[in-house]
Amino acid sequence: MPADLSRRLLLGAATALTATAAVDGVAAAAAPGPPSGPAAGLVTVTPGDPRYRELVTGVNQRWVGTPGRVHLPHSTADVVAAVREAVRAGRRVSVRSGGHCLADFVLNPEVETVIDMSTMTRVSYDATRRAFEVEAGATLLNVYDTLYKNWGVTIPGGLCYSVGIGGHVAGGGFGLLSRAHGLTVDHLHAVEVVVVGADGTVRAVVATREADDPNRELWWGYAGGGGGNFGVITRYWFRSPGRAGDRPERLLVRPPEEVLISAVPIPWSTLTEDRFAALVHNTGAWFEANSGPDSPYTALSGSFSLTHRSSGAVTVLTQIDAGIPGARALLDAYLAAITAGTGVDLAALPEPKRLPWLRATRYLGTASAIGNNPAVRSDHHSAYLLKGFTDEQSAVLYRYLTSTAVTNPNAMVVFNLVGGRIGAVAPQDTAVAQRGAILKVLYQSLWTSPADDDANIAWATGLYREVYAATGGVPVPDGRTDGCYINYPDTGVGDPGSNTSGVSWAELYHGVNHPRLQQVKARWDPTDFFRHPQSVRLPAPPPGR
Repeated sequence: MPADLSRRLLLGAATALTATAAVDGVAAAAAPGPPSGPAAGLVTVTPGDPRYRELVTGVNQRWVGTPGRVHLPHSTADVVAAVREAVRAGRRVSVRSGGHCLADFVLNPEVETVIDMSTMTRVSYDATRRAFEVEAGATLLNVYDTLYKNWGVTIPGGLCYSVGIGGHVAGGGFGLLSRAHGLTVDHLHAVEVVVVGADGTVRAVVATREADDPNRELWWGYAGGGGGNFGVITRYWFRSPGRAGDRPERLLVRPPEEVLISAVPIPWSTLTEDRFAALVHNTGAWFEANSGPDSPYTALSGSFSLTHRSSGAVTVLTQIDAGIPGARALLDAYLAAITAGTGVDLAALPEPKRLPWLRATRYLGTASAIGNNPAVRSDHHSAYLLKGFTDEQSAVLYRYLTSTAVTNPNAMVVFNLVGGRIGAVAPQDTAVAQRGAILKVLYQSLWTSPADDDANIAWATGLYREVYAATGGVPVPDGRTDGCYINYPDTGVGDPGSNTSGVSWAELYHGVNHPRLQQVKARWDPTDFFRHPQSVRLPAPPPGR
């Protein structure tokens, strides 16, 4: 295969992968903002200010807000002041680190004040806590860049460069290092949150994972319970469990020195329904067998980008730690198993790219043309899989991906590879309940013209509902599927007309952890000041009250 074609295919795979991540959580611009600190003061932008339009639109251009003010804090004290003002005025508040929320939770007509954390971007080492301090507006690539260049460490977070740490971590956080090192929240040591008490008192609280911390339940709630539930996150501290001492370079994950990256294209022109079914079946079978916490394949990760037929090809993108024994042999065996019966000639493909880890992360994370398009609009639905797709579900995937109802190369189904060390943590140890999943699947379409809204929304929604038609249109926890990912919020799962399963959206996102999250809500946000359409609800009062 010509080198230029190989590069285009790799970039195409990265585009689909980062298009997935580009709408995960909340984000800010890639470049760091001005130095954070009390001297910078609270900046407030109101309608008529030339900055206003930029601050009331997110990455998904379907969502545009009309708040009376946008506050940009530079310190925890600024956040306290902004929240106190909103409490006294009785204004509805939303919070973002920059704007990657999939749903309209941050930017909708009910929101009167937005607190935009994108001006708080500092990444540093806190010698007192022996942990790495990251302010909530920092973006993922800046976090990786700073941690790695200064201390040789990282966190196992998402791929898209511009996603903000604030929402990403609150929803659990995952990426290409998660099969080897767990979720991002598995390395969360502490969180600072500005909360509102029952009497309207506004204060900043630090909660840690330490067993004797009286605020520990607040840490637990933010270790995967989702953003916008209990208060305003101002900063996180990261230290891997079991790490001790005063040397920063030993307190967090050390990423691979180098990785091998492979992009295997499977042209739609040769992908018959039988071959497509083989690919889907192979994937489920392989990950059912190789997703244990001690599997030799925990060092391997990636995604499958099953893009619409109009894209020309689907792509299997794989990354593996090049430094583990037999890395190339493991990669070759994996690709052979996944592509068996699909017509792919692996011998004809170019050699995998061998790159330093940070360079590979930057290369894959910034490659998405559609994800970086300032006009992008999108629709998304998610599912955790405990087992592979059934034959009937595979047939639905094929029918939609070859449908002429849309001819959009950015209409796709993405298989994100999870499992591995993610499953080494018990469901109740953090707020992320879905620890046994082998795949995290995203059904999505991305486009740019408002005129194409209806067709693309109908395509993505119809596909999702049909794949899970046997369980009421959603992936209920039933031994095959395990609900939805909170960082891919989908208001449709809360619509009784779309979700006929009898399983609530809260159970789909939080599983067995939902009642405990409600208790965290009752203690730390007793007036439900922080809320959005799928925020954790206050528990029902006891009978007789």
